[in-house]
Amino acid sequence: MTSMTTITQILVAGIAGFLISAPLAAAQDCTPKHRFATVEAGTLTVAVTTYAPHSFIDDSGNMKGIDGDIAAEFAKRECLKVKAVAVDPAAAIQYVLSGQADITTGDWYRTAERAKVMSLSAPLYTDQMGIYSKEDFKNVSDLEGKQVGTVQGYLWVADLKTLLGGSLKLYPNSVNMQQDLKSGRIDVAVDGYSTGVVAAQKGALGDIKVNVAAPDDRVKATKEAAQAAFPYSFNAKELGVALDAGIAEMQADGTIVTVLKSYGLDGTAADTGAPRLVE
Repeated sequence: MTSMTTITQILVAGIAGFLISAPLAAAQDCTPKHRFATVEAGTLTVAVTTYAPHSFIDDSGNMKGIDGDIAAEFAKRECLKVKAVAVDPAAAIQYVLSGQADITTGDWYRTAERAKVMSLSAPLYTDQMGIYSKEDFKNVSDLEGKQVGTVQGYLWVADLKTLLGGSLKLYPNSVNMQQDLKSGRIDVAVDGYSTGVVAAQKGALGDIKVNVAAPDDRVKATKEAAQAAFPYSFNAKELGVALDAGIAEMQADGTIVTVLKSYGLDGTAADTGAPRLVE
């Protein structure tokens, strides 16, 4: 007959064995959807810029933001850990090109210029043009006859110059423009929709409302907004295949819409249309 001591030892050993094997079993239960190499085996290394609500690292050191959440979900579905590396936006692309990161997050536009030096994933979402006003304007026609401000460098600037002429004032950044709008020095502002959502959440806009601009043939960006993507190396072709498949799956199952809405956006940016490059 087995002694009570021996039974206890067997039970303890069994429990210990279960505790050790359970995580291993869980890891083995995860089957990657694709086979591809990464900078660090078993890990997706991400160069994370700070550009809310698209990309940032939270106080716990976790990759967050719209891009960050999509990248984390991709890693989860491919059975990869995530290694988030905080980088300056000016250095992010170089991190990928030099092989220090697999991808980078930060609302990176799919541009023809960028596509010359690296690969770009399928579009994640569009960077929509937003109209900021106290009157709750949504249409380009609402801008006519008003003093309008916008930030330099956006796709819609040239078309707005043609439409508004001297009534359009250009700003170097969103903060200065928002201050002039709140003080009444301009009547309406045009900026990225997501930028406005973040500002409103922080209470920086007061009674100013932010809306996605309705489509208007006179401003091309309202009909074909810039598409954001994950930049990756030309050499990482298999990673690119996996990224594109994962993004298509997340578009189809509603994951990307859910992520957009979780950051206060209305979700329509997930309707990207066919992949295109900004010239």
